[in-house]
Amino acid sequence: MQRLYSFLRRHPTWVDSFWALVLLGINALWVLEDSQTSRVARLAAIPVSFGLSAVVALRRRAPESVLLLVIAIGIAQVVLNVRVNPGDFAMLVAIYTAAANGARWASRLSLVGGLSASPISTLRWPQENPAPNTWVGVAQVIFVSVPFALAWVIGDSLRTRRAYYAQLEERAARLQREREAQSKAAVAAERARIARELHDVVAHNVSVMVVQADGAAYVLDASPEQAKQALATISSTGRQALAEMRRLLGLLRSSDDSGGEYVPQPGVEQLSELIEQVRGAGLPVRFEVTGEARPLSSGVELTAFRIVQEALTNTRKHAGTDATATVRLAFADTELGLLIEDDGRGAQHELYEDGGQDGLGQGLIGMRERIGMIGGTLEAGPRPGGGFRISAALPLKTGH
Repeated sequence: MQRLYSFLRRHPTWVDSFWALVLLGINALWVLEDSQTSRVARLAAIPVSFGLSAVVALRRRAPESVLLLVIAIGIAQVVLNVRVNPGDFAMLVAIYTAAANGARWASRLSLVGGLSASPISTLRWPQENPAPNTWVGVAQVIFVSVPFALAWVIGDSLRTRRAYYAQLEERAARLQREREAQSKAAVAAERARIARELHDVVAHNVSVMVVQADGAAYVLDASPEQAKQALATISSTGRQALAEMRRLLGLLRSSDDSGGEYVPQPGVEQLSELIEQVRGAGLPVRFEVTGEARPLSSGVELTAFRIVQEALTNTRKHAGTDATATVRLAFADTELGLLIEDDGRGAQHELYEDGGQDGLGQGLIGMRERIGMIGGTLEAGPRPGGGFRISAALPLKTGH
């Protein structure tokens, strides 16, 4: 049964053709048994019957053309005196189809034609509608017009329902596209965040290890104690890098409702340790804090730490062997000011315009992304008199 139903849904014209044949057979019996009309009218009823059957068979293929055909057949019935017959049921079908599937003009024309059919039939064949008075005749006309109006109402309701469902489907598809776009954006943002974290952790710690390893190799024979101290710095820096990596991996592996992280995020309080580490790697750094320290949000804390970390890493890479650096933190009423500058040889233009060459330019790009996420500002470029300067303003937020 399900296969038959599916087959009929795939071939609606076959279904309509079947009912057209049924209607043609019923109308043929009416033509043969009708003895009240003239011979000419009975002969004219034959093509009318075929035309009305064609209306039923072709109604879904061309609803507008079928409507015009049924109007022409109705006019022919009036002119040729072909009385109301069972085949006129095709007019109801044509009105319903035009209202449901046809153009708007066809729907309106079908309504007007359907409401006109009953008065025209009453005037053309009054002997078939005997009425004792005018009011009864009017009531009969209205009663006969009800099926035509009902066919149009049902068809128009179906059109409205289809339009509503189509709108719902379109809205659901649009929401699905928006969800997919949001998911892709979230994935891209998460990948960018992970890339920033990995770059900050790896670039800083590995650069310290490289500097210490070079220094240890240089003084290995002349000063074993300094070489041993450098190796100890490499060891501690490597452990710190591993701890940071474990924290990042913990964030990736933990579920959304895990409720915590493996280790706390670094913040302003850890800047002293960071600067001591940088000094131990051979870069003299002066650290200054002005203003009254206050609680900060975790986003501002991490952003401040990463900016200083990345700036000092870039200083070790590009400033030269004799450079010194300065880190200033200024707590103001509404923002935290950061100033990291050095007196080295500076950097090439593309390093601060395009984000840097090392690590595919993730350094300054990552800084700008971090600053942008918390609504701050960042300026990076050559320092007057030589060297490089990074200035940032982070909006203060009370930590929870």
